[in-house]
Amino acid sequence: MMADRRSGAWERLCGMVSAPARRERVVLAALAVYLAAWAAYGTIAKAPLHLHLDMTELFAWSRALAMGYSKHPPLGAWLVRLWFSVFPVTEWSYYLLAMSMPVTALWIVWRLSADYLDGDKRVFGLALLTLVPFFNFLALKFNVNTVLMPLWAVATLFFLRSYRTRGPGYAALAGLAAGACLLAKYWSLVLLAALAIAALSDSRRAAYLRSPAPWITAAVTLIVVAPHLAWLVRDHFEPIAYAAETHAYKPLAATALGAIRYLGGAFGYALIPMLIVAALRPGLPALADLLWPRERERRLVAVVFWLPLLLPPVAAIVSGAEIDAVWAMSALTLLPVVLLSPPAVTVTAVDMRRILIATAVLPFVALAAAPEVAVFASRHGERPFPTQAPLLAAQIERRWHAVTPLPLRFVGADVGLSDGVSFYAQDHPYALPGMPQPDAAELARAGVAYVCFAEDEKCVPRMKGRIETVTISDGSALQDATRHYAISVVPPQPDQ
Repeated sequence: MMADRRSGAWERLCGMVSAPARRERVVLAALAVYLAAWAAYGTIAKAPLHLHLDMTELFAWSRALAMGYSKHPPLGAWLVRLWFSVFPVTEWSYYLLAMSMPVTALWIVWRLSADYLDGDKRVFGLALLTLVPFFNFLALKFNVNTVLMPLWAVATLFFLRSYRTRGPGYAALAGLAAGACLLAKYWSLVLLAALAIAALSDSRRAAYLRSPAPWITAAVTLIVVAPHLAWLVRDHFEPIAYAAETHAYKPLAATALGAIRYLGGAFGYALIPMLIVAALRPGLPALADLLWPRERERRLVAVVFWLPLLLPPVAAIVSGAEIDAVWAMSALTLLPVVLLSPPAVTVTAVDMRRILIATAVLPFVALAAAPEVAVFASRHGERPFPTQAPLLAAQIERRWHAVTPLPLRFVGADVGLSDGVSFYAQDHPYALPGMPQPDAAELARAGVAYVCFAEDEKCVPRMKGRIETVTISDGSALQDATRHYAISVVPPQPDQ
């Protein structure tokens, strides 16, 4: 009897997603549940380790809006600032923001796939993407890579529609999306190069180039990024210098091996969807049609899909740069269309039922396992500082408010420690390292708290005031869970 009821429930679900009148509402509701479940998973599973350093760094940047920052363009920090102007500054709301990136990307994929897939294949393809770790586990670390997921998706959507229709509206939207991609991370040059090559490789290129569409797209892109370009020149291309230093030149053998690892990792993350489609037994002709479609429209889609995955290894080998497979997380927008659009690939009612059951159950299985994941992380985690960021912030605030009732406005010295204190301290102070510096008079009036690792011989000499060594242990079983910090407080001097 219970099995019959469960079977009936799944049949009703399959019926709802197959019914055009209800499909849109059901998909939006499913994505909302997906968002909530994975944000809850992140909040619980990652609680012992607290926020990743990438997340506290973006929060610290968001305290001072700018046209660029020391490592990246500004859009990620802008989004954080906007988000926390509405939501409380807590870990759960940050994980909600993190998961809103892949969920928004999934919704854009849903809209885009309507141009190429029938209703059942659209649902099947959307479900396939939720089995890629980029869209759940890995997306919980909010950074500029996760910000690119919806941006690359929407840029791809509007480019394909602009190319097909050559209308000025889609062209302008494509330019707006392309500019937003560049304002998030310069890695987006990979996507823009891929779109340009795809446009020139298509047989409709002459008609496209004679239309206003590509020029509108290019003009809007330049308008969007112009203020940031001016900032880059004024600040001596600091993010580019950081990227060149971080991913410095490597010998040919090392970059070739890195390129192979990149490709293996990128396709490895998408392995489950590919295996599921292979299990549909489409046959070798369909595989060839999948890799290089016979139809012009699908072939353009295939080129737009493959190039952002294949260009980076080539560029890495030529330039000697190091690349990471995680950077491919924004490049899977068209995966469902590429896998499912060949006519020989068919999805049966049984296939649909199986994929819906698997993808509906997975978030709740993960959520049920989250407490055990948290226990494991507390015993075997590898990042001792993030586990102590809230305790360190409390220690600094206690010492600050022992000498002044005024809010703590500035924290300085070590960049990673300052960023963590900026998020976890009740006053959310401005983190000075790597940021534009207030003038000396303002710092004197406001006061500053400084923090370094006690053993850091480069950081501690930069501190001012009376330095106190504080020992913090978070009580976990993590290796090196007890750390020693140097803290000093320079109280406000109102007469300055």
